[in-house]
Amino acid sequence: MDLLWTDFLNSDWRDWRGTGRREDRLENPQWLRQFLDTWKLQATTPLEPGELAALKEFRGRLRAMADTLALGESLGDADFRELNRVMDQGPVIRRITRTDEGQRLDFLPLQPNWTQVMAEIAASFAGTLAGGDGGRVRFCANPDCLWVFYDDTRNRNKRFCEDKLCGNLMKVRRFRARRRGSYSGPETGPECCPDDELT
Repeated sequence: MDLLWTDFLNSDWRDWRGTGRREDRLENPQWLRQFLDTWKLQATTPLEPGELAALKEFRGRLRAMADTLALGESLGDADFRELNRVMDQGPVIRRITRTDEGQRLDFLPLQPNWTQVMAEIAASFAGTLAGGDGGRVRFCANPDCLWVFYDDTRNRNKRFCEDKLCGNLMKVRRFRARRRGSYSGPETGPECCPDDELT
């Protein structure tokens, strides 16, 4: 399940296949445009140097909060102050509109800029916390990926961002390690595929 704040954190992209390749997608104007379009946000691209620095700094602070939650710990007062500070910088107008399905409450930004975008990201993260769902914040168990995701499974036991990608890759790695006699981790189910199916 993608959320605005998880999509933002995952802009620090790592190649899940283990090539060591890494890309900061905040530096990619095409990715930024797609990000804004996907979440119906407004800001100009490419980023100014100060905007890029502010986004990276905010991403680092938000990542640290997500790390805390993924470890099963609670956020501190300073974390809540920081979220409130960022949200305060993005005022909105509330407007109710009619739709074919009934009514909808919209929040219209007063400032279509990156400060407003950060406020929306912080609000998305705060919404996860307010919904009592902080315990569902996870990082992919593939050490080459570390994608942040929201675990929406009933049992809250999802380990990989994508079972068909990272999950299968890790099964293949365990299978190969067992064949070499070097695997010492937990047994986690049957082998998924032949030795040469994934790299």
